[in-house]
Amino acid sequence: MLAVEWSAATRHDLADIFDYVWQRNPDAATELRADIVKAAESLTEHPFLYRKGRVAGTREAVVHPNYIVIHRVGSGIVSVLRVLHSARQYP
Repeated sequence: MLAVEWSAATRHDLADIFDYVWQRNPDAATELRADIVKAAESLTEHPFLYRKGRVAGTREAVVHPNYIVIHRVGSGIVSVLRVLHSARQYP
């Protein structure tokens, strides 16, 4: 089974998203963070389920209508590279 690795940039993304949503709706922020983490952790079971990423070698999981988990599948590991708002320009 694969393991999930969260990059420093991803941890920062998740904290920024949480803080932004928390200011508007604390319950929604808590639920959104749990949904993102759950979706990322589920990548260990089906890492190629989601679409190919816009950056070569990556995949993009839409885990919420507004948030995308960008990840790379390696040998024995799924690296979660970023969590971005869908309106954000990427790459």
